[in-house]
Amino acid sequence: MESPKKNLGVITAVDGDLSQVGMYSMSNDAEFIWYGEVLTGPKIGAYLTITQNDIKIIATVSNEKVIDQQNSIKSTEFDNRYSKNSINRIISLKTKGVVESGKFHVTSQYVPMIGNEVSLTSIDELKIIYGVESNEPTIRIGKSILEGQTIQLSINKFFASHISIFGNTGSGKSNTLHKIYLELFRSNFYEQIVQKSQFFVIDFNGEYSSSEIDKVTGKGIFGINEEDKEIFEINTRKLNAGRKLPVKRKYIFDADILSILFDARPATQVPFLRSSMEEFNEKLEYSNFDFGNYVTGTLKRILTSGFSVNQDSLQDWIDTAKKYYKDKEVYSEIDKIEQRNNGSFAILGSDQIWFNSGSNEGITQEKLEKSKIILIAKGLNAYFNNVETTPIQKLKIFLDFQKVHCTAWGKVNREHLNPLFNRINTSFKSLEKVIEVKDDAIKDYKTMNIISLVHANQEITRLIPMLLSKMIYDEQKTLVSGEKVYQTKHLIIDEAHNILNSEYRNNGDDWQDYRLSIFEEIIKEGRKFGFYLTLSSQRPADISATILSQTHNYLIHRLVNEKDLRMLENTMPTLDKSSHQMIPSLGQGEAIITGNAMQVPVFVKIDKEKLLHPTSDDIKLTDLWSIVK
Repeated sequence: MESPKKNLGVITAVDGDLSQVGMYSMSNDAEFIWYGEVLTGPKIGAYLTITQNDIKIIATVSNEKVIDQQNSIKSTEFDNRYSKNSINRIISLKTKGVVESGKFHVTSQYVPMIGNEVSLTSIDELKIIYGVESNEPTIRIGKSILEGQTIQLSINKFFASHISIFGNTGSGKSNTLHKIYLELFRSNFYEQIVQKSQFFVIDFNGEYSSSEIDKVTGKGIFGINEEDKEIFEINTRKLNAGRKLPVKRKYIFDADILSILFDARPATQVPFLRSSMEEFNEKLEYSNFDFGNYVTGTLKRILTSGFSVNQDSLQDWIDTAKKYYKDKEVYSEIDKIEQRNNGSFAILGSDQIWFNSGSNEGITQEKLEKSKIILIAKGLNAYFNNVETTPIQKLKIFLDFQKVHCTAWGKVNREHLNPLFNRINTSFKSLEKVIEVKDDAIKDYKTMNIISLVHANQEITRLIPMLLSKMIYDEQKTLVSGEKVYQTKHLIIDEAHNILNSEYRNNGDDWQDYRLSIFEEIIKEGRKFGFYLTLSSQRPADISATILSQTHNYLIHRLVNEKDLRMLENTMPTLDKSSHQMIPSLGQGEAIITGNAMQVPVFVKIDKEKLLHPTSDDIKLTDLWSIVK
């Protein structure tokens, strides 16, 4: 049987979804004990119930004040405030929804009316407000701050969406990010999740790379079995420092991506890269590609071009070949190639071997053998096709010879390409340390994949998130396009402002333009393909407004920067004004949850795990300084 209501006052004024309540007494108790239940009093943010026949209109307290009945003219001479029976307490309510037939829903069908009585919201009503459908699978995230009610999140409405987690440093956002996925993997769906979903965590600060194991469950960070998890320690400071990141061949050998990586100039360097990559990818399609014969074709043409070829080209070709083919005896011969005044070339040994200008036909088989060109071709081909030569090394040698070929006859100015190749050399050194090129890279990833970038240089830190995101999104899109979604991928980016900063867009930063276009496509189209994005950041104002506005669910911790607060106000339609005003005063671990998964914004104290949690705790300096070695 339902307990009687604890009536507090009556509606005295209504303005849209705002109402004023005249209180029956001046009681300002924070809590009331009512028929064995501890109910929250009418304080700011608390729920109250407005009774209208069989309908219960649910509202929250937005402000309160007192009026002095005996001092209506505001006289200081006759100030009777605080006299007995002089003060009336007035509170303002904002309508949130209604409880009808045992269910809570948001509607404008019912509005408060003058004379409706206002009462404390019962525990049963709170359970209905904060609850979900009885048959809906949920996870527990914490308790409501004011009422202490357990807050459950619908697995379907929450995880099948894009999620944003915001908060200043130390506010608890890393714990929240870990907690929501920890609870997901603790659910009864673990075995099916492992078979049908993949999760990718881009971890800039190494917070989720802990090797801590729960001795009771035998599971590690995120509540994942060790065999279902892979941690990729991306380290550009050391060679073979950790497992390299598998990347599908077509993404690392993409002209657009390489142009951005190498900071190629549009006028001269980008066309060179495009034509070279087109040629490279075409040649790699052939399993019997004879690289040695291909590049010595340039040498033969140089030897028979006379003065029509750039006079430094021969030496450029020789110097390039020496970097990859180490036979000193052969080079003792090839170093003897020189140009004569009549425009022809000769190799000066015991016999002079002449290469006449104008046609390759003049190079007989005998000349090719005596000049060691055939031997050089075999050596270069052996190096190129050696099993120990990585795809990145193959691309490097190919580009080096392409540079000689393109500059030999003046198609491209050598001085324009030299700065590009300085950047290529630096970038390839980093790439070799961290990337493993595969034909089908997705198969090498497990259920939970943590990509730690804490030891990566800036160049790789900018590249990896873009490369990985595009690769796994395209893979998911290809798999399910035009079909029912039978598997999902979840991309989780901590400190997302590092790569989604929109400040420099369209200001010549090709990195930003390309990355933002990728992520904006993901957040606009990903949901229909079963691809979901989770962002965590301490600076929401730095993230593209397009990305923020397409997010479906938000967990907001304490934020104090005005720019960040304005961004949230402008891009989050489900966050009401009173909730927005509370953000700067949230404590550590406290958050507002709002979005499609919640019918009303909810203030929650997020549960904190004692053992399995990110390595983001505040350092206690006095403990550190007390340690004696």
